[in-house]
Amino acid sequence: MIKEFKAPAPERLPEAFECSWKSPSNIALVKYWGKKEEQIPANPSISFTLDHCATTTLLRCTRKEGRGVAFDLLFEGQPKPSFKPKIEKFLERILPYMPFLEDYHLEIDTSNSFPHSSGIASSASGMSALALCLMSLEKALNAGMSDEYFSKKASFLARLGSGSACRSVEGPVVSWGAHANIDGSSDLYGTVFKESIHEFFLGYQDTILLVDKGEKQVSSTVGHGLMHGHAYAPARFDQAHHNLAALLDVMKRGDRDAFTAIVESEALTLHAMMMSSNPYFILMKPNTLEIINRVWAYREKNDSGLCFTLDAGANVHLLYPEVEKEAVTRFIEAELVDFCQQGQYICDRVGKGAEQLS
Repeated sequence: MIKEFKAPAPERLPEAFECSWKSPSNIALVKYWGKKEEQIPANPSISFTLDHCATTTLLRCTRKEGRGVAFDLLFEGQPKPSFKPKIEKFLERILPYMPFLEDYHLEIDTSNSFPHSSGIASSASGMSALALCLMSLEKALNAGMSDEYFSKKASFLARLGSGSACRSVEGPVVSWGAHANIDGSSDLYGTVFKESIHEFFLGYQDTILLVDKGEKQVSSTVGHGLMHGHAYAPARFDQAHHNLAALLDVMKRGDRDAFTAIVESEALTLHAMMMSSNPYFILMKPNTLEIINRVWAYREKNDSGLCFTLDAGANVHLLYPEVEKEAVTRFIEAELVDFCQQGQYICDRVGKGAEQLS
């Protein structure tokens, strides 16, 4: 139990409560791969908060008789039984920090602005949106709560549902995990960077090329677990600490080319860890590699800031300065769209974090 985050007993409980939050996904620049118990990362990470790719969640709370967690879940207006076990586990994890939830029946109505199967981190946006809704309920019971505490605890709770969700509460750049060079960094919640990031990076675009929208043959949860006892894990964890420190310096200076080198290396290292685990697996597809090679050729020919990163899947995130938006879009349409499933891609950009809708 982290005592800082245990909610005080409310003087009274309202009969009903309703709120809605919209929370974005994020794309990690320095990856976390491997975790300990209680959703603690094996190494620190840092991400761009996205803008358009987001989950909107409406939470309705009604007083009930008896104790115990009770909820109904709708996804895009329809019951989604396959999502319920993960939400149930999340609510059980956070109950010690929000014991008043046992007094309510929760109705959770959630939807994404992007296809659920598109490989975008829907667990990050979904769990952060739900955590923010629950924090709005807690704030209604504790009107003196500061905005700083609200965001910190929302990030803390979101982490217990999905590790990377703690980086989706705020923006534009958020780290997660204790790091010697970051004051106030923690394994328990995200740390936000606003003033210390060069404005050049705050306008970055993220176009997600949907190479494969099917279910991955190995889930991220299983992949994280395979880092236990991985022959190269200690060196990888040290590398992540080094790369995060270097990337922060690069992003303060606005160094485009150094940014590209670190971000692409991190993406390929993530997949190298998958290919060298036991058992080993490959999540990239032939079209993933074709896109990467064409990005490299385009960058060399055009002196471009275009670079790529990958999550734990086959899809490719293209990151590039806002000034190159038109040129990169032409390049995608001319050379890359044929490598996307059904020619689909999503245009996004760096965002500012979650927003309350009601």
